[in-house]
Parts: sequence; C-alpha cells; structure tokens
Amino acid sequence: MTVVWVLLALMILGMAFIRLAPSDPARWHVAPKGDADKDLKGGVVRVVQAGQLGLKKFNAIVQADATTRVLAGSVDEGMVTYISRTKVMGFPDYTTAQQDGDTLRIYGRLRFGRSDMGVNRKRVDGWLQLLPSTAN
Repeated sequence: MTVVWVLLALMILGMAFIRLAPSDPARWHVAPKGDADKDLKGGVVRVVQAGQLGLKKFNAIVQADATTRVLAGSVDEGMVTYISRTKVMGFPDYTTAQQDGDTLRIYGRLRFGRSDMGVNRKRVDGWLQLLPSTAN
C-alpha cells in the first residue's frame, strides 16, 4: 500500500514540476531556422509568405488563444515567442514567429518528452489557417 502512496506522490510532484517549471526566454526565444516547411518529431517549422504585416496579424490570432501567452519579444522587435499549455496536464510548448521581409518563419516545439503527437503542427497550422493569404 505504501508503494501506491509513493507513486501517487511522485506523480503529483511530476505534474507540479511540469506546471511550475520556469521558462527561460534566453533558451526558448531563438530565431526559427529554415526556408521550407518541416514536420518534426517534437514540433513543426512553417515558412509562409505573409507580407510585411504577417507577424502583426499572426500575433493577433495567437493572442486570442486562451491557452497561449507571450514569453518574450514583440511585433515591433520582429520576433515573438509564445508559450502554450495543455489544459489538463499543463505541458508547455513554445512557438517562435519571426518576420523576415515578407516571410514569416514559425517554429513550434515541445519542452518535455520526445514526441508531441502532432500537437504543435495542429496548433500552428490552425493559427495559419486564420491568417489571411494576403497579409499586406
């Protein structure tokens, strides 16, 4: 019976760590790399021609998502990193969007584990579906 209580306590501590672990902007607020869309085991890279206002419009879409907040950066800086948390477990995922001329580069990735089971791809692609095709 004590084994059950120890396992339960470890599970609760693990969940608390996942929810409360600090997010260091120096580690997560990094420029997305690449010139092509890429699906990764733990994330996604998307490169879209979004016009000069692409980041501004993308930011408005992301800010409307109740599970997401800004971790670092701003539209004026040309790069924003967001942290999204799953509703039940609170797993943090990080998405960085950077404006480069008319190109918008987006990199969504997980923090814990090896696979996000497509969560970041689904989230980023969902946000991009809301982005007008001509962002100027």
